[in-house]
Amino acid sequence: MQMPVRGVCAHRGAMETHPENTVIAFREAVRAGAHMIEFDVQLTKDNRLVVLHDATVDRTTNGSGKVSELTFDEIRKLDAGSWKSPEFKGLKIPTFEEVLDEMPVNVWLNIHLKGAGETSKMVAEILKKEGRLHQAFLACGADAARQARSVVPEIKICNMDRQGSGIDYVNNTIKMDADFIQLTGKITPEFADYAKALKERGIGINYFGTDIPEEISTLYNYGIDFPLVNNVIQSIHVAKEAGFEPVKPVF
Repeated sequence: MQMPVRGVCAHRGAMETHPENTVIAFREAVRAGAHMIEFDVQLTKDNRLVVLHDATVDRTTNGSGKVSELTFDEIRKLDAGSWKSPEFKGLKIPTFEEVLDEMPVNVWLNIHLKGAGETSKMVAEILKKEGRLHQAFLACGADAARQARSVVPEIKICNMDRQGSGIDYVNNTIKMDADFIQLTGKITPEFADYAKALKERGIGINYFGTDIPEEISTLYNYGIDFPLVNNVIQSIHVAKEAGFEPVKPVF
């Protein structure tokens, strides 16, 4: 399967216009032609994998409490859409498996892991079972990466053990044999030097994050592959101007 080389990463789906980390946000990102889709995975109290960014459900649902202290049934009863707009009333927090079912096989899946290493093992094993190893990578620290690799050695990793976006982060990413890196912070000309070193080793380069078209263009000029964006539609146009056509999804 030919995967996108460069383009746009939809941060938590099309979160500018839809409730983040919900099925319809991911559908909209796919419809728009996103090249990579980022989402967050964590465990409930009863060890179900759900897609939610925060440690608590407070901000994006009508409930309260820590995800790790709520059962799946308790979480499933919550409204995960109304906080964004009344038109999204009744949306549910999706499971990891439900989100995978929505994803084409020809976009990158940027899976940010929350919590302990057991999550990384479970996610890695499901990705292998579902035939998604060619397109998915785990954004996590070194410990979670080791645990994931202990059960699925071929799992792709984005190194998230970082203090800023300096040369040490770049060197550590190369040392741990990661597949991706995620730069952040101020956009500087040094990014071009980092990109050269990383690309010599076949490491994909993400950046968190911006919706400013001029900054996205600068990132592409510096060699960054996938800026994480909230405004997917606008950013897809910037990518297209840079020569990166929207993805035509394959299921």
